Amino acid sequence: MAMMGPAADSPDAYIAALAGWQLERCTMMRAAILRAAPFDETIKWTNLVFMANGPCILIRAEEKRVLLGFWRGKRLREVEPRIKASGKYELGNLVMTEGTAVDPALVERLAAEAHRLNFDVGNPAARS
Repeated sequence: MAMMGPAADSPDAYIAALAGWQLERCTMMRAAILRAAPFDETIKWTNLVFMANGPCILIRAEEKRVLLGFWRGKRLREVEPRIKASGKYELGNLVMTEGTAVDPALVERLAAEAHRLNFDVGNPAARS
């Protein structure tokens, strides 16, 4: 797996390619995200990506960690201070290892807020 997610041609195949704590964590996060709002799931850039008025959330399982990334993550740090800014624009990631505690209710709250932001602020992939 290295620094990218498993090769998969569908969200179900992405999850099925995982094992152990990463399978459990990614399955939990995927379910919480899908409960939060009406997202379209796809595979982009070897990640499980949740779309809502553009790219919104990603899950990426790597060899020793899992990333829960948000295109508007910098705006979500008040909800979850562990989200770290990533690159330019508004990207932010919650980086998890096996011992990182993450509550499904928190993931659902972050996903609902990320969904709202993509509609209130606009498609983060549309640069003006």
